[in-house]
Amino acid sequence: MSKEINPWAMYPRKSSTASLPEALQMEVTTKAHELIETILRPKYIQAPPENPQFNYIVDIYGKWYHKAFYFCADYRVAGPNPIEPDFEAKFARVQYAGNRRFHLSFMRHTGQWIQLYTDLTVDECIETIRDDPCFSLSFRDAPVQVHAAKGAGSEPRV
Repeated sequence: MSKEINPWAMYPRKSSTASLPEALQMEVTTKAHELIETILRPKYIQAPPENPQFNYIVDIYGKWYHKAFYFCADYRVAGPNPIEPDFEAKFARVQYAGNRRFHLSFMRHTGQWIQLYTDLTVDECIETIRDDPCFSLSFRDAPVQVHAAKGAGSEPRV
């Protein structure tokens, strides 16, 4: 007996069962490493602070796991006695969808992947990771929402 499907529920799009061609995997790897070397590392990796109060990025790299390419950042832990001196945080996932197309997701602060874009080409994925603030590694690049303050004559607050 088949399971009844709720017509009002949203079901995530299933990933493709098609295998990832080796040439396409090499193309993604090459373009991703070019983005990392030319844009992401110069933008987000700075010299370590003298007295760090917060964790800071020491490396950015990419790696494959099954049919998905992950953009990762290594962070150094601030503080005198860290349990682990550094940790890895994935911030973008390019997942193969079949027919030379990919789904693009970002890692939410809760540890959940949020799929923002579907059926993009390799070049569209790289361009989106470069330009979309959802894939930013810094709070300075995140979009700021301006909220109107309550009361007459008051200035908007950020």
